[in-house]
Amino acid sequence: MNHRTRTAGVAALLCIAAAGAASANEPASRLDQVIDAIFANEARVDEQLRQYEPLFETYIQTVEPDTALGTVPVKDYYFLGRLTLPEPAAAPDGKRRARNKQKALDLFADFHSQTFKPESFARMLVLDRGSFDREHYRLEFLRAEFLGEIRTLVFDVVPRETKPLDKMRSGRFVGRIWVEDRDWNVVRYNGVYASTGSAASHFDSWRLNMAPGLWLPAYVYTEEADTSIKQLARKHKGQVRIWGYDVERPDAEDEFTKVLIDAPETSDQSTLPGQISPIESARAWESEAEDNVIRRLERAGLLAPRGEVDEVLETVVTNLEVTNDLNIEPPVRCRVLMTSPLESFTIGRTIVVSRGLLDVLPDEASLAMVLAHELGHVLSGHKLDTRFAFSDRVLVGDREAMEQFAFGRDPLEEREADERAVALLESSPYQAKLGNAGLFLKALGTWAERLPSLIEPHFGNLMAEGGSLYRMPQVLAAAPELDPGALDQIAALPLGGRVKVDPWSARIELMKNNRVALLSPREKMPFQVTPLMPYLSRYGTASTNPAGNGETVASELPAADASDNQ
Repeated sequence: MNHRTRTAGVAALLCIAAAGAASANEPASRLDQVIDAIFANEARVDEQLRQYEPLFETYIQTVEPDTALGTVPVKDYYFLGRLTLPEPAAAPDGKRRARNKQKALDLFADFHSQTFKPESFARMLVLDRGSFDREHYRLEFLRAEFLGEIRTLVFDVVPRETKPLDKMRSGRFVGRIWVEDRDWNVVRYNGVYASTGSAASHFDSWRLNMAPGLWLPAYVYTEEADTSIKQLARKHKGQVRIWGYDVERPDAEDEFTKVLIDAPETSDQSTLPGQISPIESARAWESEAEDNVIRRLERAGLLAPRGEVDEVLETVVTNLEVTNDLNIEPPVRCRVLMTSPLESFTIGRTIVVSRGLLDVLPDEASLAMVLAHELGHVLSGHKLDTRFAFSDRVLVGDREAMEQFAFGRDPLEEREADERAVALLESSPYQAKLGNAGLFLKALGTWAERLPSLIEPHFGNLMAEGGSLYRMPQVLAAAPELDPGALDQIAALPLGGRVKVDPWSARIELMKNNRVALLSPREKMPFQVTPLMPYLSRYGTASTNPAGNGETVASELPAADASDNQ
């Protein structure tokens, strides 16, 4: 969009506000009509959101000041659930709303902390459910602004309370909204549910256009000072991610259709030999267990659909295999777990790496180290429990599936995998860059004690605990000294800077972020929570600059340097 078109668009938006002000004597000005549409659309979002049950993940870090690094994490909290919004309360009474919101999340299991309530973060997804209307709020036009490719009107939101302190006691939303200029949907809002009765978190909530006219919650960033320890100026920062509104299920129905269509032309006899060897039979049985587990994790929305990120990971695995003269059949596959905690594990011959781990790995050599360890499990013959080859084992609910899927290894198997991984890496193109991988391990060990929730895996083995590292000690020992203040040493990245998630389908892509030179060690932020600033575009448009302020790529991770941190 050129500057002239952009300026004309902003001028047109400003005319809307001017028309509203100029026609104050008319029954319904253009601005009044826009405001009515905003309130009506927000009520519709609440109805639409109740039709879906996406996954809802919140990760929070409490932080404290640090003279060299700005702020550093002190403790963290995590919970994962499926969003199930109930009907809003019939009356706008605060107590009734509070009781109603207790049903906002159906959590998988005890992956959350009781310190931060899931319902408080679920409330950030819809503006004051059941009460965002003219009776309770006044919208004051502020300006026109572009968010990515979307032209928006910006309004300040003020509760309609007669006494100055009432709005602070009511728990009403106080802040600002951004409204797109076609159908008047709220695409971003920023503020707080103000209340003197409890600690409230400020938040910045974003929605994405997931279908024509459909804008649904995608990301929330929250930040607040902890008033109970105000003397330390300690704060908490958090990210909320929502994905899987319409997760693609395994295509069994499509395959059934293909069978029916192709049946008249198929042969009655298989072209394969009549008998396979015991080794092939054992592999086939293990493969059935592997496929059953993977399909179940896909159905739950926990495993991203196959895509370009898997191909990137498999390219790194191929590099390890080729340079070590390996020919593995059936071939090793790679998949991405959608969650933030840092983990990797194998499901049979499928290597799984979490989205959070991919986010914080600084370069391709560090990724190769992670994949080499898991490839070491495959080469060492560490098997998947074949009880999952029986289909009844996976015909269970999400909660039960998460409880029974455990892919951790015993210490002996972990040591065997490490030894095989070191041998693979020494003969690989990554051997000269393993110092960066060792720095990543050192950084992980440095922060593990403060970030136990980020380190705690859902399915695999702990990579670290407290000050102890449980992965690749040989690589760790050969690494240079970790210097948090060195701008040319990037040991780990912040969360959210590597993988772009499509909240609708749970598909993922790698992002190549804009190269920004770091100004100080405070901008390194290893393993830390940062604000989420999506690049907004309309459904169906081929944006060249998607969420994350970078263009998507399907290539290897870049080498670590100071400009790749942001």
